[in-house]
Amino acid sequence: MSHYDFFQNKACEYFPCHAGADQENFNCLFCYCPLYALGEFCGGSFTYTENGIKDCSNCLKPHRRENYEKIMEKMPQLLELAKKKP
Repeated sequence: MSHYDFFQNKACEYFPCHAGADQENFNCLFCYCPLYALGEFCGGSFTYTENGIKDCSNCLKPHRRENYEKIMEKMPQLLELAKKKP
């Protein structure tokens, strides 16, 4: 287990930000999920609202310690999205 792959902020007024989450193992490191921008390819449990907005309120993927490596594996896809296109 590494020390850089887990962070908690129990003083946060939103902690934990997902109902029913395991508070002792809730990882705040990815407070805002970096995979959101991947849309349907993020690998999390999400739905789309009637207006087409991605709703991740039932997804705990970025908040589980064991998913750190899975999220980091998707970083090349995110970097590709961020590249300036010629």
